[in-house]
Amino acid sequence: MSPTNMHQYVGLDVSLKETSIRVIDEAGKIVWRGRRDSTPEAIAEAIEKHARHAVRIGLESGQLSTWLYHGLKERGLPVICIDARHARAALSLKVNKTDDNDAEGIAQIMRVGWYREVTVKGLDCQAVRALLVARAQLVSQITTLKNCVRGILKTFGLIVRKRLRSQFSQHVREAIRANPVLAAIVEPMLRVLETTRDQLRIYDRAVIRRARGHETARQLMSVPGVGAVVVLAYMTGVEDPVRFRRSSSVAAYFGMTPARYQSGEVDRAGRVSKCGDSMVRGLLFEAAKVLLSRLARPCALQTWGRALAERIGGKKATMAVARKLAVLLHRMWSSNTTFRWPTGALAP
Repeated sequence: MSPTNMHQYVGLDVSLKETSIRVIDEAGKIVWRGRRDSTPEAIAEAIEKHARHAVRIGLESGQLSTWLYHGLKERGLPVICIDARHARAALSLKVNKTDDNDAEGIAQIMRVGWYREVTVKGLDCQAVRALLVARAQLVSQITTLKNCVRGILKTFGLIVRKRLRSQFSQHVREAIRANPVLAAIVEPMLRVLETTRDQLRIYDRAVIRRARGHETARQLMSVPGVGAVVVLAYMTGVEDPVRFRRSSSVAAYFGMTPARYQSGEVDRAGRVSKCGDSMVRGLLFEAAKVLLSRLARPCALQTWGRALAERIGGKKATMAVARKLAVLLHRMWSSNTTFRWPTGALAP
């Protein structure tokens, strides 16, 4: 048998408990099929036993893909993580959708090479990302609790100002002091709110400590409006600036450029695609709002953004500034420089 005919391709359809495995040869015929526990050890053992000549092992991006990918890579296996949306387009051609059929379909995708490989971030990068996700969850819970308290008080004609932060509980307690029934309802929520705030401070200190301890993060934080949370989210989203040959590609990667539809005589640009990392995109948008509305020291980017807001509206202008921030941060990261405060206006 020639070396070409010995090539094998493996498809993995991963679920939380078990992973369906299909091994096919160069002609597309099934060599082995089976299921193993969704652990790197169990999957690697099956591949080493039944697919010794595997040249590509495919699995879709998902919840366990990072763990499995790095676990299989450590064992020297040629694993490839593919875009789940891209794979779904090919797998949807099957009449019956099952885990076994999906595993076979992924193996066929590996054989023909019709896939889009996904960059799997390192475990250190994922740890920082987990920190930011946990912090964002607490921020969301705090917002939900405060809105719930405001909604309850409005029923009784009590209005609490929106811009209250650390004094929120104090103002609410003063407002309900004369109503013991309402106080009994709201007080437990205020205690949960205060406890959640205390835990959020722990995350904030961890984020600041990580950002200040990283030289690149300190350089990127010299950009106006960009703080520790934005920088760490951006750095985990990009991970390695070398991945992008052009800085302008970063904005498209985070879904901040207009989607395009072209067919026949129709050619139009729509809203931003929103196809990338929603956390990074949202934080860059918030950083752009800070730059446009709260920055005391004027800069060229602020001047350009405010002029653009007068022409196309505040929301679109803020997204345009966020897009420039994404490009600017990548360029600074690639060139190892800090932000310089220019005096001229930027061209749109």
